[in-house]
Amino acid sequence: MKGTASTKTTAVIRLGSWTHTRGHYKKANVRFFKWPVILLIALLFVSCTSPKASGASLASTEAPIQVSDLDVTTRQIIYVPAYSEMTIAHNRTLDLAVTLTIHNTDFEHAIILTSVRYYDTQGQLLRKHLAEPRPLAPLASTDFFVDANEQSGGLGTNFIVEWVAEQPVFEPIVEAVMLNTANNQGIFLTSPGRVINQIAPQD
Repeated sequence: MKGTASTKTTAVIRLGSWTHTRGHYKKANVRFFKWPVILLIALLFVSCTSPKASGASLASTEAPIQVSDLDVTTRQIIYVPAYSEMTIAHNRTLDLAVTLTIHNTDFEHAIILTSVRYYDTQGQLLRKHLAEPRPLAPLASTDFFVDANEQSGGLGTNFIVEWVAEQPVFEPIVEAVMLNTANNQGIFLTSPGRVINQIAPQD
């Protein structure tokens, strides 16, 4: 008898409420599927709403800026000397990678970069790095890179950077950084930009 009782108990545990009461099974089945259904609804809701929010965000950040529409009070043109190669021996030169860095030093206001141009030793334009004006947020930085393998400008290359603002701001820090780590040797140079033309806000 003990063996029979044990067998019946085991069967009940294995089969659960399905063998005794279908009502209990149905309730358990509903409980089992309730959370997946809720999760599926939540995912559908997020998938329907997220692209709209993302699209609105992209539209606000990617809208093209027209300088003619701005009330410009501050403007600078900055000359940045750079060195895309160095003479290290007679008839021997070393190519350098050049990175132009621009730091907005103002805590509260953005500046707008309107032009970044790269010139060779002869003063000929090699590249325009900006297709359209680009805002630079408060305390934000950006950079423009010229690989050492792409150099064709000669020894004395340079950048011309132009920026504007609609209110008085602190001047950005603009400099070129030159680097070469070939042949287990490291060469690192920095060259600060110099303002060659500006419009300052009237007091």
